[in-house]
Amino acid sequence: MELNVVILAAGQGTRMRSDLPKVLHTLGGFSLLSHVVKTATRINAQCTCVVYGHAGDQVLKTGLPVVWVEQAEQLGTGHAVAQALPFLPETGTVLVLYGDVPLIQPETLQALLAKQSLTPSLVLLTVVLPDPKGYGRILRNAERQVIGIVEEKDATPEQRAICEVNTGILAANKTDLTRWIQKINNRNSQKEYYLTDIVGFAVAEGIPVHAVHPETISEVLGVNSRAQLAELERVHQSRQAQVLMSQGVTLRDPARLDVRGTVQTGKDVEIDIDVILEGQVQIADRVKIGPYCYLKDVTLSEGVEIRAHSVLEGVTIGASSTVGPFSRLRPGTELGPHVRVGNFVEIKKSQVGEGSKVNHLSYIGDAQIGSDVNVGAGTITCNYDGANKHLTQIGDRAFVGSNTALVAPVEIGSGATIGAGSVITGKAPPEELTLSRAPQKTYQGWKRPVKKGKLGENF
Repeated sequence: MELNVVILAAGQGTRMRSDLPKVLHTLGGFSLLSHVVKTATRINAQCTCVVYGHAGDQVLKTGLPVVWVEQAEQLGTGHAVAQALPFLPETGTVLVLYGDVPLIQPETLQALLAKQSLTPSLVLLTVVLPDPKGYGRILRNAERQVIGIVEEKDATPEQRAICEVNTGILAANKTDLTRWIQKINNRNSQKEYYLTDIVGFAVAEGIPVHAVHPETISEVLGVNSRAQLAELERVHQSRQAQVLMSQGVTLRDPARLDVRGTVQTGKDVEIDIDVILEGQVQIADRVKIGPYCYLKDVTLSEGVEIRAHSVLEGVTIGASSTVGPFSRLRPGTELGPHVRVGNFVEIKKSQVGEGSKVNHLSYIGDAQIGSDVNVGAGTITCNYDGANKHLTQIGDRAFVGSNTALVAPVEIGSGATIGAGSVITGKAPPEELTLSRAPQKTYQGWKRPVKKGKLGENF
């Protein structure tokens, strides 16, 4: 049967103490809500409907591929689902998920849906918790059949001792769900329309109510506070680390890696401690990433080594190149094969050709550097005139001496040599030595000034 998903995402999340809607707080670099939408896509939902409410303008700006339905008043979960039902197809199965429960796994939902598809029924996802505080309790009869759910605030002391709880996730036939939703009232301590009331209606009609359990408790944990968000972040990162290791990545400490995006890896990759991978990261075979590195939206070719404390964002690195330690590569940087970028070097929006070296204390911005070029320590491209950026071009095999300033726009010819300490403002011809220095002078007999004490004594 056709599967349609309703994601409840209207809550304010007051315990988050944030102007940002709870479902837009991030886990692993993606919003809580986007995690749930992605899961709905992975189980082949034909229609995914998100019910939003608090700070809805921010939620709508996410641009997620869903049907948006506003719950203007937050009157409970039953009321929220009622807002979505008119926007779903007339027939099919409806699966209810929650925008603040980001780690629910497709395999768990597929097991729940398989149970629901056998016979017309209501299927709940329940879990046994050592401390069930705050959750609705599952009520069963003597034959262990589910007969109802009671919210904690409405439960008796005996019912509160029950450890099997409702996760809120359920699946039912659209026709049945619509009929049950219409029967819900708000005669309870919260004056809300509880979705859980439909369990009693199904039992009264003789429709079976089944319970399915997740593989792990973490799948069904919600986020209601910063502490809970941090807890689920660690669970998520542990999962990411397990995936990477299964793909052939060596992690020196799986607990000290953060993946905040998507990562594709080759074989025999090594990642040291406290590395952050963000955005779209592609890592080829035999890449080594040293400790304390930050990589965002990068492509690393085969055999690349990124040494400790390096920051790379929006860059492409050619095969067998070495970067770092303490290097910063900014967006638009492209390094060819066998390039060496060393300590305290910053490169921005530049191309560096095969075999070239920028080893020490340099800034390269808006430059095109050919193959087998040596850029000496302390070299900078003066690319900005206060209003516009200008290009520096350096030909193949050029040698740029240390402490050189290349004032763009400027061109250094192939095989040219630039003497150390030069300020180059014009074209340096190929295969020639170009330098620009003030004459060196020695002043004989010159005495360095000295400070005088209060009583005229020198010291």
